[in-house]
Amino acid sequence: MHPKKLKLNNKVKKKYLQFIQSQEILSEPFRDKLGQLNKFFLPISKKIYDHRIKNNKTIIVGLTGGQGSGKSTISSILKIILKERFELSTVIFSIDDFYKTLHERKIMSKKVNPLFLTRGVPGTHDTKLLFYCLNQLKNLTKNILYIPKFDKSIDDRVPKKKWQKITYQPDIVIFEGWCVAATPQKNKDLIVPINILEKEKDKKKIWRSWVNKELKTTYKNIFKLIDLKIFLKVPNFDHVYKWRLLQENKLRATSKGKKTMNDIEIKNFIMYYERLTKHMLKNFKENSDLVINIDKKHRLKSMKIY
Repeated sequence: MHPKKLKLNNKVKKKYLQFIQSQEILSEPFRDKLGQLNKFFLPISKKIYDHRIKNNKTIIVGLTGGQGSGKSTISSILKIILKERFELSTVIFSIDDFYKTLHERKIMSKKVNPLFLTRGVPGTHDTKLLFYCLNQLKNLTKNILYIPKFDKSIDDRVPKKKWQKITYQPDIVIFEGWCVAATPQKNKDLIVPINILEKEKDKKKIWRSWVNKELKTTYKNIFKLIDLKIFLKVPNFDHVYKWRLLQENKLRATSKGKKTMNDIEIKNFIMYYERLTKHMLKNFKENSDLVINIDKKHRLKSMKIY
């Protein structure tokens, strides 16, 4: 169905515009508000809805893109439309919420490689818990399911009493994250270090080889549970750094005294993400059902369904 033929009720418009306004307070660059709704978010929601009706089961949507690409914002917008326009219940969570605890990563950093102390790459997530939660969301066999939450300001998981509580089987699950649905690299592509971090702290390729092994095995099994894959394509990795700075500025404005990173810390931090982000940008066509192109001004530019 052409997006213009989709009927848009006033309730969707109102809630969408209210949400966008709240984001713009934090300098989120949205323009042509209703134009974006009609051109991008409505047809994406319709595709998700069609998939749900066709398969008559809980649909897991994998939403991926570089840091600062807008995954959380877009997830929230889709939830509004899926509820108000298509009457579908939606649960959202990030792969970031499944990071191993600081204690677990300290152990891993001693046993495998010191770089695993820093959260981010495959290998730093609690994959057993993640696989369990995704499976349960597809077929909820218990009355209550708890989805973990991770507090980046303390670099650790929050107590279970603060976890997301799911008491019903949702129609849609939006599973978002920078490395969601990532594929492994070829071994030959691991040989040359991609930045100073790898050159100085991963001379024997232990860290990046371990990450790649995780993608070939554990993460591959997790990502098989995804029904629809949406990729937010940023212009290049330089913009990941630029938008990650913007993201951190937002955190500073709302952190209420919690620890945030300065610009140098962010520059060092995203080096951990560089290899896999560039690999995903190079191979996104092979691993996406829908691609949204984002321009250099951080605006949604175009969309292609595969």
